[in-house]
Amino acid sequence: MDQHITVDWTSCQAHGLCAELLPEHITLDEWGYPVVDGSPIPPRTRKRARRAAADCPDLALKLGQG
Repeated sequence: MDQHITVDWTSCQAHGLCAELLPEHITLDEWGYPVVDGSPIPPRTRKRARRAAADCPDLALKLGQG
């Protein structure tokens, strides 16, 4: 099953670290909040996606099945 990145908007504080760690799937909007492309995370980038979720200062980024 495919894995996707999601954002918990009630927790996100727009630090932007996720876009630095996973730029091929996450960009930042004009206020610095993440914009997730919604595509499945390929196996070659899952390790970095897990790191991005774990390193989020607010733990607002989630990697899950979907």
